[in-house]
Amino acid sequence: MKVHLVTGACGFVGRNLVKRLLSTTTDILVIVDDLSTGTAPQTWLPSNELDEKKGGNWIGERVLYFNQDCRKFFQRWYDNPEWMKSYGLDRVVFDDVFHFAAIVGGRSKIEGDPMMVALDLAIDAEFFYWVTRFKPTRALFPSSSAAYPIDLQTDSAAIALAESDINFAKMGQPDMTYGWSKLTGEFLAQVAARNYGISVACVRPFSGYGEDQDLSYPTPAIAARAARKENPFEVWGTGYQGRDFVHIDDCIDCILMALDNIHDGSAINIGMGKLTSFRELIEIFTGFAGYKPEIKALTDKPMGVHSRYSNMDYVHNTFGWRAKISIEEGMRRVYDAALERIRQGA
Repeated sequence: MKVHLVTGACGFVGRNLVKRLLSTTTDILVIVDDLSTGTAPQTWLPSNELDEKKGGNWIGERVLYFNQDCRKFFQRWYDNPEWMKSYGLDRVVFDDVFHFAAIVGGRSKIEGDPMMVALDLAIDAEFFYWVTRFKPTRALFPSSSAAYPIDLQTDSAAIALAESDINFAKMGQPDMTYGWSKLTGEFLAQVAARNYGISVACVRPFSGYGEDQDLSYPTPAIAARAARKENPFEVWGTGYQGRDFVHIDDCIDCILMALDNIHDGSAINIGMGKLTSFRELIEIFTGFAGYKPEIKALTDKPMGVHSRYSNMDYVHNTFGWRAKISIEEGMRRVYDAALERIRQGA
Protein backbone atom coordinates (compact mmCIF):
# COMPACT_ATOMS: atom_id res chain seq x y z
CA MET A 1 0.00 0.00 0.00
CA LYS A 2 1.30 3.46 -0.91
CA VAL A 3 1.76 6.27 1.59
CA HIS A 4 1.62 9.90 0.43
CA LEU A 5 2.31 13.24 2.12
CA VAL A 6 0.31 16.42 1.51
CA THR A 7 1.48 19.65 3.12
CA GLY A 8 -0.94 22.56 3.26
CA ALA A 9 -3.59 19.88 3.03
CA CYS A 10 -6.40 21.98 4.50
CA GLY A 11 -6.09 24.79 1.96
CA PHE A 12 -8.22 25.01 -1.18
CA VAL A 13 -6.06 22.91 -3.52
CA GLY A 14 -4.75 20.63 -0.78
CA ARG A 15 -8.13 19.49 0.54
CA ASN A 16 -9.49 18.96 -2.98
CA LEU A 17 -6.48 16.76 -3.75
CA VAL A 18 -6.93 14.83 -0.49
CA LYS A 19 -10.61 14.21 -1.24
CA ARG A 20 -9.72 13.08 -4.76
CA LEU A 21 -7.08 10.60 -3.50
CA LEU A 22 -9.43 9.26 -0.84
CA SER A 23 -12.13 8.65 -3.45
CA THR A 24 -9.94 7.17 -6.19
CA THR A 25 -7.24 5.18 -4.34
CA THR A 26 -6.81 2.96 -1.29
CA ASP A 27 -3.59 4.74 -0.29
CA ILE A 28 -2.64 6.11 3.14
CA LEU A 29 -2.42 9.92 3.37
CA VAL A 30 -0.31 11.86 5.85
CA ILE A 31 -1.58 15.44 5.82
CA VAL A 32 -0.03 18.47 7.49
CA ASP A 33 -1.52 21.92 8.05
CA ASP A 34 -1.30 24.47 10.87
CA LEU A 35 -4.71 25.94 9.93
CA SER A 36 -3.28 29.46 9.70
CA THR A 37 -5.46 29.83 6.60
CA GLY A 38 -6.85 26.35 5.92
CA THR A 39 -10.25 24.86 6.74
CA ALA A 40 -10.48 22.54 9.76
CA PRO A 41 -10.55 18.91 8.60
CA GLN A 42 -13.66 18.18 10.69
CA THR A 43 -15.64 20.07 8.06
CA TRP A 44 -14.49 18.09 5.01
CA LEU A 45 -12.83 14.79 5.98
CA PRO A 46 -15.00 11.65 6.16
CA SER A 47 -16.21 10.90 9.69
CA ASN A 48 -14.13 7.71 9.89
CA GLU A 49 -10.95 9.83 9.67
CA LEU A 50 -11.70 11.92 12.76
CA ASP A 51 -10.54 9.86 15.75
CA GLU A 52 -8.46 12.33 17.77
CA LYS A 53 -5.34 10.91 19.39
CA LYS A 54 -1.77 11.84 20.31
CA GLY A 55 -1.75 15.50 21.26
CA GLY A 56 -4.32 16.98 18.94
CA ASN A 57 -3.39 15.01 15.82
CA TRP A 58 -6.01 12.94 14.02
CA ILE A 59 -5.61 9.28 13.15
CA GLY A 60 -8.33 7.78 10.98
CA GLU A 61 -8.67 4.70 8.81
CA ARG A 62 -6.53 6.14 6.00
CA VAL A 63 -5.57 9.65 7.13
CA LEU A 64 -2.99 10.85 9.64
CA TYR A 65 -3.41 14.58 10.23
CA PHE A 66 -0.68 16.65 11.91
CA ASN A 67 -1.86 20.06 13.04
CA GLN A 68 1.43 21.95 12.75
CA ASP A 69 3.63 24.09 10.57
CA CYS A 70 5.19 21.84 7.92
CA ARG A 71 8.65 23.16 8.81
CA LYS A 72 8.34 21.70 12.30
CA PHE A 73 7.06 18.48 10.76
CA PHE A 74 10.15 18.24 8.54
CA GLN A 75 12.56 19.14 11.32
CA ARG A 76 11.40 16.19 13.45
CA TRP A 77 12.90 13.81 10.89
CA TYR A 78 16.47 14.95 11.38
CA ASP A 79 16.63 13.84 15.02
CA ASN A 80 14.57 10.66 14.58
CA PRO A 81 14.01 9.48 10.97
CA GLU A 82 11.64 6.74 12.15
CA TRP A 83 9.47 8.84 14.46
CA MET A 84 6.30 8.26 12.43
CA LYS A 85 6.35 4.53 13.17
CA SER A 86 4.80 5.41 16.53
CA TYR A 87 1.70 6.45 14.57
CA GLY A 88 1.25 3.00 13.06
CA LEU A 89 3.16 3.32 9.79
CA ASP A 90 5.41 0.37 9.04
CA ARG A 91 7.76 2.51 6.95
CA VAL A 92 8.81 6.13 6.76
CA VAL A 93 9.55 6.66 3.06
CA PHE A 94 6.77 8.40 1.17
CA ASP A 95 5.65 7.53 -2.33
CA ASP A 96 4.23 10.86 -3.56
CA VAL A 97 4.72 14.19 -1.79
CA PHE A 98 2.52 17.18 -2.63
CA HIS A 99 3.78 20.47 -1.22
CA PHE A 100 0.91 22.98 -0.96
CA ALA A 101 1.99 24.64 2.29
CA ALA A 102 2.43 28.37 1.69
CA ILE A 103 1.53 31.83 2.87
CA VAL A 104 -1.54 32.39 0.73
CA GLY A 105 -4.26 34.96 0.21
CA GLY A 106 -5.83 37.11 -2.43
CA ARG A 107 -4.49 40.27 -3.98
CA SER A 108 -4.82 42.15 -0.70
CA LYS A 109 -2.34 39.73 0.91
CA ILE A 110 0.12 39.74 -2.01
CA GLU A 111 0.28 43.55 -2.15
CA GLY A 112 -0.68 44.35 1.44
CA ASP A 113 1.92 42.24 3.26
CA PRO A 114 4.61 41.20 0.76
CA MET A 115 7.20 40.46 3.45
CA MET A 116 4.92 37.93 5.12
CA VAL A 117 4.41 36.28 1.73
CA ALA A 118 8.21 36.11 1.41
CA LEU A 119 8.19 33.52 4.22
CA ASP A 120 7.29 31.05 1.46
CA LEU A 121 11.01 31.12 0.63
CA ALA A 122 11.76 29.56 4.02
CA ILE A 123 8.91 27.05 3.73
CA ASP A 124 10.02 25.86 0.29
CA ALA A 125 13.73 25.74 1.18
CA GLU A 126 12.93 23.55 4.18
CA PHE A 127 10.75 21.33 1.99
CA PHE A 128 13.37 20.73 -0.68
CA TYR A 129 16.11 20.21 1.88
CA TRP A 130 13.95 17.52 3.52
CA VAL A 131 13.11 15.97 0.12
CA THR A 132 16.78 15.58 -0.79
CA ARG A 133 17.52 13.91 2.56
CA PHE A 134 14.55 11.52 2.82
CA LYS A 135 13.95 10.95 -0.90
CA PRO A 136 10.28 10.28 -1.61
CA THR A 137 9.53 8.45 -4.84
CA ARG A 138 8.06 11.59 -6.45
CA ALA A 139 7.44 15.21 -5.46
CA LEU A 140 5.02 17.85 -6.75
CA PHE A 141 5.78 21.55 -6.34
CA PRO A 142 2.97 23.98 -7.16
CA SER A 143 4.42 27.15 -8.61
CA SER A 144 2.14 29.88 -9.93
CA SER A 145 1.38 31.97 -12.97
CA ALA A 146 2.66 34.83 -10.79
CA ALA A 147 6.16 33.58 -11.62
CA TYR A 148 5.85 34.96 -15.16
CA PRO A 149 7.45 38.34 -15.98
CA ILE A 150 4.97 41.14 -15.36
CA ASP A 151 6.14 43.07 -18.44
CA LEU A 152 4.37 40.41 -20.53
CA GLN A 153 1.06 41.11 -18.77
CA THR A 154 0.32 44.79 -19.40
CA ASP A 155 -2.65 46.38 -21.13
CA SER A 156 -0.52 47.15 -24.19
CA ALA A 157 1.72 44.07 -24.34
CA ALA A 158 -0.32 41.11 -23.08
CA ILE A 159 0.42 37.69 -24.52
CA ALA A 160 -0.65 34.15 -23.78
CA LEU A 161 2.09 33.03 -21.42
CA ALA A 162 4.04 29.95 -22.52
CA GLU A 163 6.34 27.80 -20.40
CA SER A 164 9.33 29.10 -22.37
CA ASP A 165 8.59 32.67 -21.20
CA ILE A 166 10.39 31.77 -17.98
CA ASN A 167 14.07 31.26 -18.73
CA PHE A 168 16.47 31.25 -15.80
CA ALA A 169 19.25 32.43 -18.10
CA LYS A 170 17.24 35.49 -19.18
CA MET A 171 14.87 36.67 -16.49
CA GLY A 172 12.10 39.22 -16.23
CA GLN A 173 10.60 40.43 -12.97
CA PRO A 174 7.81 38.20 -11.54
CA ASP A 175 4.79 39.41 -9.57
CA MET A 176 5.81 40.71 -6.12
CA THR A 177 7.40 38.50 -3.44
CA TYR A 178 4.81 35.81 -4.19
CA GLY A 179 6.06 35.47 -7.76
CA TRP A 180 9.70 35.53 -6.65
CA SER A 181 9.12 32.79 -4.06
CA LYS A 182 7.38 30.53 -6.57
CA LEU A 183 10.11 31.14 -9.13
CA THR A 184 12.74 30.27 -6.53
CA GLY A 185 10.83 27.10 -5.71
CA GLU A 186 10.95 26.08 -9.37
CA PHE A 187 14.71 26.62 -9.37
CA LEU A 188 15.07 24.47 -6.23
CA ALA A 189 12.96 21.77 -7.89
CA GLN A 190 15.37 21.64 -10.81
CA VAL A 191 18.34 21.50 -8.43
CA ALA A 192 16.71 18.64 -6.50
CA ALA A 193 16.12 16.71 -9.73
CA ARG A 194 19.51 17.41 -11.32
CA ASN A 195 21.81 17.26 -8.30
CA TYR A 196 20.02 14.75 -6.06
CA GLY A 197 18.14 12.48 -8.46
CA ILE A 198 14.67 13.36 -7.10
CA SER A 199 11.67 12.98 -9.43
CA VAL A 200 10.02 16.41 -9.25
CA ALA A 201 7.20 17.98 -11.27
CA CYS A 202 6.17 21.63 -11.12
CA VAL A 203 2.87 23.16 -12.19
CA ARG A 204 1.93 26.79 -12.80
CA PRO A 205 -1.80 27.10 -12.11
CA PHE A 206 -3.47 30.23 -13.38
CA SER A 207 -6.64 31.43 -11.60
CA GLY A 208 -7.97 28.28 -9.99
CA TYR A 209 -11.46 28.42 -8.54
CA GLY A 210 -14.12 26.13 -7.15
CA GLU A 211 -17.20 25.72 -5.01
CA ASP A 212 -15.41 25.56 -1.64
CA GLN A 213 -12.84 28.32 -2.21
CA ASP A 214 -12.40 30.92 0.51
CA LEU A 215 -14.27 34.20 0.08
CA SER A 216 -11.00 36.14 0.20
CA TYR A 217 -10.59 35.10 -3.46
CA PRO A 218 -12.44 37.01 -6.16
CA THR A 219 -14.44 34.26 -7.88
CA PRO A 220 -16.45 33.01 -4.87
CA ALA A 221 -16.72 36.57 -3.51
CA ILE A 222 -18.20 37.86 -6.78
CA ALA A 223 -20.54 34.87 -6.93
CA ALA A 224 -21.81 35.54 -3.39
CA ARG A 225 -22.41 39.21 -4.10
CA ALA A 226 -24.29 38.35 -7.30
CA ALA A 227 -26.41 35.82 -5.40
CA ARG A 228 -27.31 38.64 -3.00
CA LYS A 229 -28.06 40.87 -6.02
CA GLU A 230 -25.62 43.63 -5.06
CA ASN A 231 -26.30 46.87 -6.94
CA PRO A 232 -24.21 48.85 -7.64
CA PHE A 233 -21.70 46.02 -8.08
CA GLU A 234 -18.23 46.93 -6.85
CA VAL A 235 -15.13 45.63 -8.61
CA TRP A 236 -11.49 46.15 -7.64
CA GLY A 237 -9.64 48.24 -10.21
CA THR A 238 -11.38 48.98 -13.46
CA GLY A 239 -12.69 45.44 -13.79
CA TYR A 240 -11.12 45.13 -17.22
CA GLN A 241 -8.21 43.15 -15.76
CA GLY A 242 -8.29 39.64 -17.20
CA ARG A 243 -7.42 36.22 -15.81
CA ASP A 244 -7.41 32.61 -16.98
CA PHE A 245 -9.98 30.89 -14.75
CA VAL A 246 -9.65 27.10 -14.42
CA HIS A 247 -11.80 24.86 -12.23
CA ILE A 248 -10.20 23.01 -9.31
CA ASP A 249 -11.25 19.60 -10.67
CA ASP A 250 -9.26 20.29 -13.84
CA CYS A 251 -6.35 21.54 -11.73
CA ILE A 252 -6.24 18.27 -9.78
CA ASP A 253 -6.42 16.26 -13.01
CA CYS A 254 -3.46 18.15 -14.44
CA ILE A 255 -1.44 17.90 -11.21
CA LEU A 256 -1.75 14.12 -11.19
CA MET A 257 -0.91 13.96 -14.90
CA ALA A 258 2.20 16.10 -14.33
CA LEU A 259 3.39 13.87 -11.52
CA ASP A 260 3.19 10.86 -13.83
CA ASN A 261 5.00 12.50 -16.73
CA ILE A 262 7.48 15.10 -15.46
CA HIS A 263 10.56 14.13 -13.46
CA ASP A 264 13.22 16.80 -14.10
CA GLY A 265 11.75 19.68 -12.06
CA SER A 266 10.36 21.47 -15.09
CA ALA A 267 7.00 23.25 -14.99
CA ILE A 268 3.82 23.24 -17.04
CA ASN A 269 0.87 25.60 -17.16
CA ILE A 270 -2.59 24.74 -15.86
CA GLY A 271 -5.22 26.89 -17.51
CA MET A 272 -7.99 27.19 -20.06
CA GLY A 273 -5.90 29.38 -22.37
CA LYS A 274 -8.71 31.92 -22.32
CA LEU A 275 -8.72 35.49 -20.99
CA THR A 276 -11.83 36.52 -19.02
CA SER A 277 -12.13 39.97 -17.46
CA PHE A 278 -13.65 40.55 -14.05
CA ARG A 279 -16.44 42.52 -15.70
CA GLU A 280 -17.21 39.47 -17.81
CA LEU A 281 -17.18 37.35 -14.67
CA ILE A 282 -19.67 39.73 -13.03
CA GLU A 283 -21.84 39.51 -16.13
CA ILE A 284 -21.83 35.69 -15.94
CA PHE A 285 -22.81 35.61 -12.27
CA THR A 286 -25.42 38.38 -12.44
CA GLY A 287 -26.85 36.60 -15.47
CA PHE A 288 -27.36 33.54 -13.27
CA ALA A 289 -28.99 35.84 -10.69
CA GLY A 290 -31.21 37.43 -13.32
CA TYR A 291 -30.31 41.11 -13.08
CA LYS A 292 -28.00 43.75 -14.60
CA PRO A 293 -26.37 45.96 -11.98
CA GLU A 294 -24.40 49.17 -12.32
CA ILE A 295 -20.66 48.41 -12.16
CA LYS A 296 -18.74 50.57 -9.68
CA ALA A 297 -14.97 50.56 -10.24
CA LEU A 298 -12.79 50.82 -7.11
CA THR A 299 -9.55 52.07 -8.60
CA ASP A 300 -7.96 52.57 -5.17
CA LYS A 301 -8.01 48.81 -4.51
CA PRO A 302 -5.20 46.38 -5.45
CA MET A 303 -5.76 45.12 -8.98
CA GLY A 304 -2.61 43.21 -9.96
CA VAL A 305 -1.38 42.91 -13.52
CA HIS A 306 -3.73 43.82 -16.35
CA SER A 307 -3.74 40.53 -18.22
CA ARG A 308 -2.64 37.04 -17.21
CA TYR A 309 -3.57 33.97 -19.23
CA SER A 310 -1.90 30.79 -20.36
CA ASN A 311 -0.61 29.42 -23.61
CA MET A 312 -1.58 25.75 -23.30
CA ASP A 313 -0.02 24.54 -26.56
CA TYR A 314 2.85 22.70 -24.88
CA VAL A 315 0.57 20.79 -22.51
CA HIS A 316 -2.00 20.05 -25.22
CA ASN A 317 0.56 18.85 -27.76
CA THR A 318 2.98 17.03 -25.46
CA PHE A 319 0.67 15.40 -22.94
CA GLY A 320 -2.72 15.54 -24.64
CA TRP A 321 -4.28 17.14 -21.57
CA ARG A 322 -7.08 19.72 -21.80
CA ALA A 323 -9.32 21.28 -19.21
CA LYS A 324 -12.80 19.76 -19.38
CA ILE A 325 -14.97 22.16 -17.38
CA SER A 326 -16.11 25.25 -19.29
CA ILE A 327 -16.22 28.68 -17.70
CA GLU A 328 -20.01 28.63 -17.81
CA GLU A 329 -20.31 25.20 -16.16
CA GLY A 330 -17.68 25.91 -13.51
CA MET A 331 -19.05 29.32 -12.60
CA ARG A 332 -22.57 27.89 -12.39
CA ARG A 333 -21.27 25.39 -9.82
CA VAL A 334 -19.70 28.22 -7.81
CA TYR A 335 -22.86 30.33 -8.03
CA ASP A 336 -25.10 27.47 -6.92
CA ALA A 337 -22.80 26.80 -3.96
CA ALA A 338 -22.90 30.50 -3.01
CA LEU A 339 -26.69 30.52 -3.26
CA GLU A 340 -26.93 27.46 -1.03
CA ARG A 341 -24.69 29.06 1.62
CA ILE A 342 -26.91 32.15 1.62
CA ARG A 343 -30.03 30.00 2.00
CA GLN A 344 -28.41 28.30 4.97
CA GLY A 345 -27.53 31.67 6.50
CA ALA A 346 -23.80 31.27 6.06
